Amino acid sequence: TQKPIKGKIKKRIKGGMVVDILGVDAFLPGSQIALRPIPDFDALIGEEYEFRVIKLNKIRRNIVVSRRALLEAEREKQRQELLKTIEEGQVREGIVKNITDFGVFVDLGGLDGLLHITDMSWTRINHPSELVKIGDKIKVKILKYDREKQRISLGLKQLTPSPWDDVDKRFPKGAKVKGKVVNLTKYGAFVRLAEGVEGLIHVSEMSWTKRISHPAEMLEVGQEIFCVVLDVDKENHKISLGLKQLEPDPWQVAAKKYKPGTRVTGVVRNLTAFGAFVEIAEGIEGLIHISDISWTKRVNHPSEFFRRGQKIEAVVLEIDPENHKLSLGYKQLQPNPWPALGRKYFVGAETEGRIIHMTDRGVVVELPDKVEGFVPVTQLGKRVDRPQDAFGVGDILPLKVIEFEPRDHRIVLSVDAYFKSREKADLERYLAAHPIKTVKVRDVAKVTHRKKEESE
Repeated sequence: TQKPIKGKIKKRIKGGMVVDILGVDAFLPGSQIALRPIPDFDALIGEEYEFRVIKLNKIRRNIVVSRRALLEAEREKQRQELLKTIEEGQVREGIVKNITDFGVFVDLGGLDGLLHITDMSWTRINHPSELVKIGDKIKVKILKYDREKQRISLGLKQLTPSPWDDVDKRFPKGAKVKGKVVNLTKYGAFVRLAEGVEGLIHVSEMSWTKRISHPAEMLEVGQEIFCVVLDVDKENHKISLGLKQLEPDPWQVAAKKYKPGTRVTGVVRNLTAFGAFVEIAEGIEGLIHISDISWTKRVNHPSEFFRRGQKIEAVVLEIDPENHKLSLGYKQLQPNPWPALGRKYFVGAETEGRIIHMTDRGVVVELPDKVEGFVPVTQLGKRVDRPQDAFGVGDILPLKVIEFEPRDHRIVLSVDAYFKSREKADLERYLAAHPIKTVKVRDVAKVTHRKKEESE
């Protein structure tokens, strides 16, 4: 039964085929016809093959034959021969056995190898079925062979020269190149520059002035565009491209145009707790820091001076084109008044001020030159826990300067120091004008609770 016998397939029956073996009918089960499932049994009728008898019952005249047994034996012979001769770098012919999302399994003759999707083409493909189909005869290159695990990695694209070999010469850094948008992701656009060569335009390299959330705002798949080569990584097959580099960097232009000290006109675009953002040209925004809004007033929020959409003047303080930063000043539109104020509000100078703001630490007063000064709670001329206990906004206080710090733009004043050189009667009249206010128990409880929260 081990010796091959020639036979001719006569007809199809349930479960298989009838084979004529020397004038005697034999049964060929469907599972024994070939190594792989046969899609069309009828196509085999009339064909002659060699078979092996796998079952014989002379009494019932029952003969069962197999073609697959011979094919498996031949396959094993080929496999052993292949294992002896296969080497990395060889080019061999195989048959596509199976196709998956990640690649193709190729029968090399007794041994299967994996042709990964990334090794099928230098050009991006979405599925292996775009290039091959089951049953195709293809030539492949042996990329890696693990003798212990008998695993073979195959390559198809490696049969042709890599388009990346001279990519640095074809697409040098700084060159203006033409390409086709082939894919869009949230972080950028892939552009095909040549067959098998793609580059990435990162979303940050699409516009100098606009904030791009997604590349689809600027580009679409299939669009042909010009771009600039920013960097070439030949070894890792990566090319960085830029779209905005087709135009001059407006920040570099601005750096030449707006030197420190230049007066500019702009529109207030945004207000934050630390300053106001002002657009002085398309895409060029500068920050007026809260400390550069006024020479003499303590600014709690930029909204005290500006509103969104307002057109204002400012002075360029500093511009950093590399980091796209621009510092503007508003108070610098006027000369610094502090040198002159120092000649008027020197330590020991007497003046008066109107209370414009009160805190537990003291009161802020407006002096005659619209400059602000601070009177600590311990310098108000009488003992109080809080200024609100005896004073109110709008009250006029007689004052003497006890500190003047032009660098910090700070004037500290004292009522106590003012009355030291005055008659006792003058102080008594002042104290009478600011009696301790009657405080309800409920209000005291609120203040105590607030102080407790602040300390926590």
